[in-house]
Amino acid sequence: MQKERYDVLIIGGGPAGATFARLLPEKYHAVLIDQKQEDGGFQKPCGGLFSEDAQRSLAQLNSTMPKDILVDPQIFSVKTIDVTTGLIQHYQRTYINLNRHKFDMWLLSLVPNHVRKVQGSVGRLTKNKEGYQVELVDGQALQARYVVGAEGANSLVRKTLYPGKTIPSYIAIQQWFSERHQTPFYSCIFDPETSDCCSWSISKDNVLIFGGAFAAQGCRKAFEAQKQRLQKFGFIFGEPIKTEACVVLRPKSFFDICTGKDDAFLIGEAAGFISPSSLEGISFAIDSAMILSEVFAGKSKDKGKRYHQKTFGLRLKVLKKLLKCPFMYQPLLRKLVMLSGLTSINIK
Repeated sequence: MQKERYDVLIIGGGPAGATFARLLPEKYHAVLIDQKQEDGGFQKPCGGLFSEDAQRSLAQLNSTMPKDILVDPQIFSVKTIDVTTGLIQHYQRTYINLNRHKFDMWLLSLVPNHVRKVQGSVGRLTKNKEGYQVELVDGQALQARYVVGAEGANSLVRKTLYPGKTIPSYIAIQQWFSERHQTPFYSCIFDPETSDCCSWSISKDNVLIFGGAFAAQGCRKAFEAQKQRLQKFGFIFGEPIKTEACVVLRPKSFFDICTGKDDAFLIGEAAGFISPSSLEGISFAIDSAMILSEVFAGKSKDKGKRYHQKTFGLRLKVLKKLLKCPFMYQPLLRKLVMLSGLTSINIK
């Protein structure tokens, strides 16, 4: 099989892969493989709320976001609902409401021309004496010394090269509905009867997106049961416009994160860089991509070791999010926090 040869092969063109490709020094002959298309094709199932951490990460790149990525409305509080106790509190949040697919395509548009972009899906990854070979489902074969896994929770790089480094996972299910609520809102929902993780709703361009993260076994049944339970809190769903799902990781330990070795690297959620408390991953994706690009710009002979060292702060950030989890997910602690009204705001 004829193989195209590169220095660096990047799998996945989301915020992690696109950022790394954008910042990778021009001296490297690189290729970026991604499934997304401008219209149609694969789209990341995501509510599309851009957090303060993600805004801070993007600011470090000196980037300004085009206005056509934004959607209506922009809302500045989150309604937090504990289904079991019936408690409701509102907390101020400065999320940016955006179209996630347009955001991803914008990041890809910033990748410089010296990085080749290939639209396609990877079928197989193998290690050989020259580095790594990737075979696309359409039959193309690509060879590179370095491979970077930036393909999220279902990372082929992670599964193939580090099968023992697994991370607890959930199935995130989202449905889109015509917005029928008089006042649009965001919500964060805790319902331990159906999931030990969280759910969410987001109003976006006259559409209500409702989703949640559930254990894989019986996930759809739990999702539908939660929808029924939310009707008493005023949720109006109707017939779904579309249903989408994906795997989402939720690290339980500082040591769940795998950055890679032997000239194979993991960035973003593929490495396990995602908040276990909120499932926010864009800031981690951008930050880990920036760190790896700095490693490639440097002179370290052992890039894997250097990348692992430089991501200590990100792993520590995941640990801090883990320490926050009991106050969100342990029912008694969550009840006490919500009853205290600490940092909550009054909605008229």
